[in-house]
Amino acid sequence: MADRYLNREILRLSLPSILANLTVPLVGMVDTAIAGHLVDSGGGSASFIGGISVGAMMLNLLYWNFFFLRTGTGGLTAQAFGRGSDHECASIFVRGTGLALAAAVLVLLIQVPMARLGILLVDATPRVCELALRYFYIRIWAAPATLLLMVFRGWFVGMQDSVSSMWTDLIVNFTNIAASFLLTFGCFGWSGLGFDGIAAGTVVAQYAGLLYVVLVCVFKYRRVFATVSKDDAAALLHPSSLMPFLKMNGNLLGRSLCFTGIYMGYTIIASSFGDVLLACSSIMMQLLMVFSYFTDGFAYAGEALTGRFIGARDELRLRRTVKYVFVWSMSIAVLFIGLYALAGTPLVRLFTSDEAVVQSCRRFLPWLMVMPPLGCAAFTWDGIYLGATQARSLFLSMFMAMLGFFGLWFGWRLLFPESYAPGADICLHILLAAYFAHLAARTICLTATYRKEIHI
Repeated sequence: MADRYLNREILRLSLPSILANLTVPLVGMVDTAIAGHLVDSGGGSASFIGGISVGAMMLNLLYWNFFFLRTGTGGLTAQAFGRGSDHECASIFVRGTGLALAAAVLVLLIQVPMARLGILLVDATPRVCELALRYFYIRIWAAPATLLLMVFRGWFVGMQDSVSSMWTDLIVNFTNIAASFLLTFGCFGWSGLGFDGIAAGTVVAQYAGLLYVVLVCVFKYRRVFATVSKDDAAALLHPSSLMPFLKMNGNLLGRSLCFTGIYMGYTIIASSFGDVLLACSSIMMQLLMVFSYFTDGFAYAGEALTGRFIGARDELRLRRTVKYVFVWSMSIAVLFIGLYALAGTPLVRLFTSDEAVVQSCRRFLPWLMVMPPLGCAAFTWDGIYLGATQARSLFLSMFMAMLGFFGLWFGWRLLFPESYAPGADICLHILLAAYFAHLAARTICLTATYRKEIHI
């Protein structure tokens, strides 16, 4: 009975997240596909795809540094939920939203120097850089909504409320798809904004999601928030009260910086390969991340239940949760190996009609068959460690992953400099191997410390 109960709880928490996550890669696919079907003066679409890839990297350079707002909020809230403390749950939310608003102001203030830094870091063509800046300066105005939504999503996970989180993602993602398409191509005789409409659609979607989550909290969690008075809220946001919260999240910030370094490094390195291989690397990354949106549903379930059972001091259910979450997650890995093997090229064609990009991508499809097992394991461990609020282990594992990624790339460049040539296939093969190495490092580090770190 206990095993059946845990599996039902895992599915109750994971299936809504998976349903919502199905729309996340769809957003990336649609944005890339919209760009892939725009035609520039040269008659191709590679520069538009490259512009979105570089522009998104520049935004991630900012946003991923604040991802601790989501990860720190989720684990702490889950443990407070397990202890049955509404006041503590509400207090964590207040601290998180206060930090998110402060971070949003900072992001808007530093947007110009960060955009210039991002362009300096990439070795892209002038056309790609121009498009990337246009994309960045429009999307940056979604910063307040984007950062606040990180807190709301983490809090919903901690409150074991995957349904509200699901509807948040569905609203954001479907609004993004519809708004990006309409604002790019226009309707009812209006010609649209062209490339700029892709970024503007994302801004509209983020604020639509923020409106929804505020309404959820007003109508669904009024009782929880009633436990915190205005004076309490002011005290919770006082620097002396925030320091322990910030200290706990320091390691998560370090993890975010390492994570940012890896994904920024991937795009920066790929930007020197030329427009076609840059577009190819962007599409490959989109495809590599598709399976993660499935396994992330089980990682979120692992996070929620791990925190809940640690808070409730239930060691037996904690161990069984880890076991069953991994069984479900590894089934996703097997499923996607088969999917990539059977439908790799058709999936690529969803992103672009540029035949040069399609043919280039086909040469790298074997990488899609080896990534899922390590990727699913790494993402699942992340969820479990977040639920246990073992931030230091997460930071160390991501630091080792960053060393693995850059060590393999630069090690190859040092040992075999004669084989490097911009536009050569070997460059992207080595870059994908470096990404594989980072997944391996995360998985090995977190597996090795599990028994020591995850306990009551």
